[in-house]
Amino acid sequence: MVWDFVRLHWRDGIEILILAIAIYQIFRAFRATRGARILVGLVVILVAITLLLRLFEFAVISWLVTRAAILLVFAVPIIFQPELRNALAKLGSSRLFSFSNKSQLDFLEIFEDSVVALSKKRIGALFAIQRDIALKPYEETGVMLNADFSPELSMTVFFPKTPLHDGGMVISNKKVTAAACVFPVSQRELADRSIGLRHRAAIGVSEESDCVAIIVSEETGSISICMDGHLERNLGEEKFRSRMAEIFLATDNNHEKGVSKEPDPQDRVAAAGDRDLVSD
Repeated sequence: MVWDFVRLHWRDGIEILILAIAIYQIFRAFRATRGARILVGLVVILVAITLLLRLFEFAVISWLVTRAAILLVFAVPIIFQPELRNALAKLGSSRLFSFSNKSQLDFLEIFEDSVVALSKKRIGALFAIQRDIALKPYEETGVMLNADFSPELSMTVFFPKTPLHDGGMVISNKKVTAAACVFPVSQRELADRSIGLRHRAAIGVSEESDCVAIIVSEETGSISICMDGHLERNLGEEKFRSRMAEIFLATDNNHEKGVSKEPDPQDRVAAAGDRDLVSD
């Protein structure tokens, strides 16, 4: 009898599995975004209306809801445009840098030393390392440099009160393509409200692309890494170096981490006009 049931309904099981995977992937794509509340609200409203129509058999309202549902099909791509664009961009991306492993190792060592030096001097900095999705739209908001990356260059760019210190630096294929770039500030709701604008900008640019954003806090000197909108904060020197190796050198790179649960209370959003364009 069990075999007969399986033989007759195996397609149903596959359909349920496919639907479960699809729903879970949609949940992962929309969680912690502005679209999440809209999606939940739409689902609640549709379920409530469906139950009412089944219960009271309102013919006119049922006709209106049916026509409205057709319009909703066209409205959904507009409502969830940022989330859909981000998902499609990540779907079409491959992995990692295009330069050789030896060259990659040399660059990472220089870059890590630069970040650590900035951290020790408590010089605020924001880097976006390009991977497969081009960061040209953000480069165009800053000053084009096309220079080889070096510790001296990063220190000069981010030194307080210099013309290019305010904003982010874009790095592509070991080259500093632009500095003083404006990155999109993440609009999603974060559990930790002490996260400042510099960190929100890192989250924003990593949500819009597959880049790796590295932040140095101006107030505390702490180092943070952000990928795919997930922020890892307050990394020590050894942890920072190991995470960079895992991200750019490991063959299997599948990390999903949320915002640190132990926020630095000094990393807060400053009052408007009192701080730089991109604060900590």
